Amino acid sequence: MLTSFLKALTNLFAKPQTIDYPVTLIEKDKDYRGLIEYGEEECIYCLKCEKACPPGAILFVPVENPPKNEKNKSGLKYHYNPHLCIYCHECVRACPKPDEALWQSNKKPPIGIKDDRVNDSWFELERLKRD
Repeated sequence: MLTSFLKALTNLFAKPQTIDYPVTLIEKDKDYRGLIEYGEEECIYCLKCEKACPPGAILFVPVENPPKNEKNKSGLKYHYNPHLCIYCHECVRACPKPDEALWQSNKKPPIGIKDDRVNDSWFELERLKRD
């Protein structure tokens, strides 16, 4: 008990091990994996990113009135769910045009939302994809 008391007393006057977050900003690693960014004009619609994504956070869904684009002959539209993404970088590795069509930015992922229906529109997209 005396040992515990002495240890607590020592820790009381020791320098803290954590940083003072609001005052001192946290520096991101150079390998920080943030949100997935998409360059539609560079995408060749090979669907490799959708197939490589482990949680299925990327979907290419058919559109009724596709825009006139010679690269997008299949009439697909890119959709990304940051709430489902695990930021593993597999989609970027699979992309034949990384850093042009698909890349990871240093933007922070969205913080959890209290809305219980945050993924309802995503479930609708998945249903469209299956049909």
